[in-house]
Amino acid sequence: MDIKIIVKPLTEVTQSEWQALWLGYQAFYKTTITDDITAFTWSRLTDVHLNQIYGFAALIENQVVGIVHIIEHDSCWTIKPYAYLQDLFTLEHARGKGVATALIQHADQYTQQRGCDRLYWLTHQDNQAAQKLYNRVAKKTGFIQYRMP
Repeated sequence: MDIKIIVKPLTEVTQSEWQALWLGYQAFYKTTITDDITAFTWSRLTDVHLNQIYGFAALIENQVVGIVHIIEHDSCWTIKPYAYLQDLFTLEHARGKGVATALIQHADQYTQQRGCDRLYWLTHQDNQAAQKLYNRVAKKTGFIQYRMP
């Protein structure tokens, strides 16, 4: 039996449905984001007047099982904007069922329709499960991220 995955804009799910996954994402990366930042993030992701930051939810049998957030930004290398896939998370029981792939593919199609030059993302070097998927669906660029303390 095939699992039917539906991808919807975050504007079509509730904040509590999204927030359950947002908290799971934070737990996965062993971090905590304050309630005020969480509320601010939700408001930006679902504000229809802000078109450079948005997200999608993946549903199986009407349950939100995955989320993805996109931030579009200008580049000095292209005329068209880049689309940065900042956050991607699926509930543990939904992993390996195509949820992350569906979210990435949807994000790619959507950002292409919006005229973005590319969709790109980062992952932690220890996230081997994610890298297996990413190596199948995308090209590793070889760039390493650095950050000021």
